[in-house]
Amino acid sequence: MKDILVYVDASPRAGARIDLAVALARRFGAHLTGLHVVPPPFVPIIIEAPIPPEVVEDQIKLARDLASKAEATFRAALQRADIQAEWRRVDGFPTEAALVHARYADLVVVGQTVPDEPGNPPVDFPDRLALGAGGPVLVVPRAGSFADVGRRVVVAWNASREAKRAVDDALPLLTEAQQVSVLVVKPKTSATGHGDVPGADIALYLARQSVTAEVVQAYGEDATVADLLLSRVAELGADLMVMGAYGQPRLLELVMGGTTRAILSRMTVPVLIAH
Repeated sequence: MKDILVYVDASPRAGARIDLAVALARRFGAHLTGLHVVPPPFVPIIIEAPIPPEVVEDQIKLARDLASKAEATFRAALQRADIQAEWRRVDGFPTEAALVHARYADLVVVGQTVPDEPGNPPVDFPDRLALGAGGPVLVVPRAGSFADVGRRVVVAWNASREAKRAVDDALPLLTEAQQVSVLVVKPKTSATGHGDVPGADIALYLARQSVTAEVVQAYGEDATVADLLLSRVAELGADLMVMGAYGQPRLLELVMGGTTRAILSRMTVPVLIAH
């Protein structure tokens, strides 16, 4: 983990997200890049009258002001950090532009988006990055303090390709964790899935990667998978959840699966997701 990218907006939570990215960069000796995308003026597709030039100018000024605020927040955090870092400010649509830069990082740190907050990227920003970046995305909750993560980790395991990808992407953190719990929710024994003992095979795989993990199973007839995951994360005192990002095809795009979307909307600790 030598290249970390953090997306910096002008929201009140940007500082906490940067501090976490700085802590990770310091821990792994990584280069940190702060990225902000300045979006174009918003012009509705359906409108009966031309938009006055001053309205467009106001939007451009607001976008520039927010970009300057984001840069100031990033540079202020770096004053107390002994790491290599750089600032990137680019023009474009936030998701598309961020994806380009995300593909050259070992880890992307973003915030849980807040609808209708000025300066925030689109609500599905973390979803799109996770499905298209080609690497892990660490999503930081909109509330709470997270100066560091990865000491007590819960791995959400369902024996899927996406879950395996998330485990491999999280190995730098897992190998340094004090506690790793493999959480298997409502498992079904199967020769092509979990095997005879759900969670045992991935725990053995992790042991060979120098990661000691306990296997925890969760059941609940009336509870959803997301409910059980979040409940056990709280019970185990975890500071990080690792899980696969599941995408479902719809027309020409990938749409985040229901459980992943539910976790990202109700998360209480940072979540590392990978597709």
